[in-house]
Amino acid sequence: MTVEPSHLDQLYADTDDPWNFRTSRYEQDKFAATREALGRADYAHALELGCGNGALARHLAPLCAAYTGVDAVARAVRAAQEAVPAARFVQGWVPDDLPGEVTGETFDLIVLSEILYFLDRSALARLAGQIDARWPRAEVLCVTWLGDTGHSLTGAQALEAFNAAFDVPLSPVMRTADYRIDRRLGRGDA
Repeated sequence: MTVEPSHLDQLYADTDDPWNFRTSRYEQDKFAATREALGRADYAHALELGCGNGALARHLAPLCAAYTGVDAVARAVRAAQEAVPAARFVQGWVPDDLPGEVTGETFDLIVLSEILYFLDRSALARLAGQIDARWPRAEVLCVTWLGDTGHSLTGAQALEAFNAAFDVPLSPVMRTADYRIDRRLGRGDA
């Protein structure tokens, strides 16, 4: 079962930084590792799904001519916009509210950091299918928490389900005791 919006709103009820992204050495090290795992030095337009308060965007947006983040929680979107004013952040529910459907925006980088386990298998398959259909040339980068998620899927199970739905699967880039990073390089020129 996909996590309900009310659960996510509750996480942000008292703070716009429920995971201590701004102050945690662990999170900062993970953000640096995420940046190092990228396949290229720069991108035309990145899409971060589950952008939270923009903490990861602060690391990645400088590498991109344009940066769009999506999160289900209004408070997180406001915090992200304050953290990275030059980027665009929108409130939306993944996989239902992906940007670009009407405008035809293209993305050459799609980042999913520790959000897959918030979705169920059906939503993961739908999300992978949408990415393959709409942005087949995009580099896809997934950061997956390996500890207890408290959700119906572990991070590894969610990654496996998401990866199985792609035409061209992601490949492991790095792994620590706490998380792993997997990537699919874009097919052809983005």
